[in-house]
Amino acid sequence: MTVMADWNELDDRAVAYARALAADSVQKVGNGHPGTAMSLAPVAYLLFQRHLIHDPSDPTWLGRDRFILSCGHSSLTLYTQLFFSGYGLEMEDLKAFRTWGSLTPGHPEFGHTAGVEMTTGPLGQGVATAVGMAMAARYERGLLDSKAPAYTSIFDHTIWSICSDGDLQEGVSAEASSLAGTQELGNLNVIYDDNRISIEGDTHNAFTEDVSMRYRAYGWHVIEVDAASDGSVDIIALDAAMIAAKNERTRPSLIRLKTVIAWPAPTLRGTGKSHGSALGDEEVAATKVLLGLDPNEKFAMPDEVLAHVRAVKVRGNTQHAEWKIAFSQWEEENTEKAALLTRLRNRTLPENWASGIPVFVPGKEIATRAASGEVINAIAQTLPEFWGGSADLAGSNNTSIDGGGSFLPATSAIKGADPYGRIIHFGIREHAMAAILNGITLHGLTRSFGGTFAVFSDYMRPAVRLAALMKIASTFVWTHDSIGVGEDGPTHQPIEHFAALRAIPGLDVIRPGDANEVAEAWKAIIIRNRPAGILLSRQNLPVIDRSITSPASGTAKGAYVLKDSENPVAILIATGSELSLALDVQSALEADGIGVRVVSAPCLEWFAEQELSYRESVLTPHIALKVSIEVGIAQGWRELIGDAGISISLEHYGASADAKRLFNEFGFNVDAIVKRIKAAL
Repeated sequence: MTVMADWNELDDRAVAYARALAADSVQKVGNGHPGTAMSLAPVAYLLFQRHLIHDPSDPTWLGRDRFILSCGHSSLTLYTQLFFSGYGLEMEDLKAFRTWGSLTPGHPEFGHTAGVEMTTGPLGQGVATAVGMAMAARYERGLLDSKAPAYTSIFDHTIWSICSDGDLQEGVSAEASSLAGTQELGNLNVIYDDNRISIEGDTHNAFTEDVSMRYRAYGWHVIEVDAASDGSVDIIALDAAMIAAKNERTRPSLIRLKTVIAWPAPTLRGTGKSHGSALGDEEVAATKVLLGLDPNEKFAMPDEVLAHVRAVKVRGNTQHAEWKIAFSQWEEENTEKAALLTRLRNRTLPENWASGIPVFVPGKEIATRAASGEVINAIAQTLPEFWGGSADLAGSNNTSIDGGGSFLPATSAIKGADPYGRIIHFGIREHAMAAILNGITLHGLTRSFGGTFAVFSDYMRPAVRLAALMKIASTFVWTHDSIGVGEDGPTHQPIEHFAALRAIPGLDVIRPGDANEVAEAWKAIIIRNRPAGILLSRQNLPVIDRSITSPASGTAKGAYVLKDSENPVAILIATGSELSLALDVQSALEADGIGVRVVSAPCLEWFAEQELSYRESVLTPHIALKVSIEVGIAQGWRELIGDAGISISLEHYGASADAKRLFNEFGFNVDAIVKRIKAAL
């Protein structure tokens, strides 16, 4: 085929070899997803070679476009272009596809392979995360270059994503896409591979809606591109669509591209089998014949074709060099902003950044969610990169930034709307909120947070897990963290959630016991710069008198001796709202001549990282009886309390009543706990 003026026979051959490499790679390992990678080869090639602004010699270049392969099962779509473009992948890496230690795992992994912007595979996540990246790009522009005329800033760039039918069936993509339309994210372009095939065959088994109409209803710019008459991708029409998408500045764009999966495989094109299985040697050979390639060659790449595709590095280097000239001029004219950018890129903090964080005085009660709100606002005063919001629960989650303005497009009629505002209104979209936070974090410069009730962490879990898997510093605020929710009843009372969240490897789960632990927890979250969730109470809790206990700074170690007794015969370990209860139990036991130690354990993950000597100083081995006190299931506590320990826990759902009544009814009161401890002793 002959297409655009600068498209030539070498481009045709490059696409043919890309299709063949997808078939060969899956055939060699014996498993994978060849069909989509074969049909998308010309799409990704056109994007990487002609439209995507990128420099393969510097995958972290600040001025680059971002590309997310949302349909991560088609990882060879991306790996082949990273190989073509010169990101460091070579033919041997394609031969090692889906094998131990390779740079080409089954699904793309962030931080593992240069050029991979996020870990994808769970469908829908890539689309939603791309929305977060587009939002971050706008916020960062406002932070660094807000006065530049529209579309002229060195910080203006485009977020591209390729997604599949499966991505658009997942609810998280719908949530995020709806918000993207409201936000008028003209810097977001999504290419939808509409091939009508999934593992079970024709997607019309379950997916018959008019996707174009749906996205138009969201407020997107939709471009439809039909397949060529022979079933291949119409490169001329697709190129025109990409240009149109780039020229659309006020709406996100969806390019709905009709393709035939596994094209041009002679018998398996357009079939469910080609989606998730190797094609077989005969089919691969026959496909190569149709592509004009030698059917006996495997992993072929002629030198002249490789040299041609690697020339994209020259274009990237040129664009990067031009950007650097503009960047140098910006630095000279914006010295304070340039210093801020340096700090943001290095992920460092200004001196005394935490000096404004409040110290809460004893003698009053305050809900830890309210304390968190005060801390968030104090942090926002010194960290302009700190922004966030909630899933329509800001008043309950205490996640607003005073005077921060609502992050909304300039055209919005909403009071307080500001395209560079610091308050994100995610809407009632918990799953999308978590994925969008991941996108903001992956984009690289800012620190963001999102809040909802703890029980709805279930709605967020897939994206929270991805944050932990990618080791990125997304911060999740979960309030109303126990039966202390009260009258809302069991649907809103998290019981199993603490254990479920702690089960996610790499996620820091923090449940502070009073307002000063909240302050120390937020400090640690910012300093540690890794995935974290903070669990906060709805109900008021006493501010612990630190003149008679250890300071709240022990929070940063995950667990610490809050208050000891002479010759303790038991150790009480408590978190959150149960911490003050543990102190009351200690007082009652001491009145009966029984000394016990109270340990605050706001973050078991941080505690596990401490030296053994410190951990044993807190949970002294020779004190046999250890008692965990937490209004949730006991799962996870056995490791700390041992077989002889007691878990004061809740192994059933709650009820609708006031919080005080619920705590009493379910055994979270001084008398009930004292009785159990005396019986054990």
